[in-house]
Amino acid sequence: MSVLVLQLAGPLQSWGATARFARRTTENAPTKSGVLGLLAAAQGLERDADLSQLAALRLGVRIDQPGTRIRDFHTAHHPDTGMSMPISQRYYLADAVFVAALEGPDTFIEELHQALLAPRFLPYLGRRSCPPSRPLDLGIRPSPGLEATLANEPWQASAWHQKRHRRESIVYLPVLLDTDPDTSAAAGDTVRDLPLSFDARHRRYALRTVHTTTVAVTNPHARPEHSARSVPAHDPTSLLEDL
Repeated sequence: MSVLVLQLAGPLQSWGATARFARRTTENAPTKSGVLGLLAAAQGLERDADLSQLAALRLGVRIDQPGTRIRDFHTAHHPDTGMSMPISQRYYLADAVFVAALEGPDTFIEELHQALLAPRFLPYLGRRSCPPSRPLDLGIRPSPGLEATLANEPWQASAWHQKRHRRESIVYLPVLLDTDPDTSAAAGDTVRDLPLSFDARHRRYALRTVHTTTVAVTNPHARPEHSARSVPAHDPTSLLEDL
């Protein structure tokens, strides 16, 4: 087993898990269906392709920079008829940065890595209007475990964000991990976010369990606190000795 590490950063991202119709929401972190969709596009898979090999990968996402949620009041006209399209509200995460790691068999992880280096279709961060602003690929790590990989990766937040936390030499980042629902450590949220088919005629998703934890990383822009001025020796009782 080995781990493929991705960096998901861009001016806008949108990771909808339950978004439907005219209100397209976003989760606070990349969904498994969104990340696997990105990899499937890199491989050049068609919408009706078998996703079982991708779905079997174990996913972990670290929130390096949470970003700001914004809303787009969306209007449009049909390009041919000129008719007004339904008004919609679309939500995005602005200036967010995530590290996503996928654990799986060595040969398949290597295939995905090569696909990321030369993607068949352009990758996007949850929605086609959200291109990445940095290289997605951070490389393959020999598997010390998904949790250890996310704990060992350097903090990928923007420099300005790291400087905001300059008084913290160590920062604690939220991590969302796939968990086996059959284990006793499966405490977590159950979400319908495991893709079974991306076929537009009949999209299907299964449930998965997500466990939330935190990891500690080093802040490269940390600045030590100004040393407190030394307090001059002061013993008022010493003046009483000669009395």
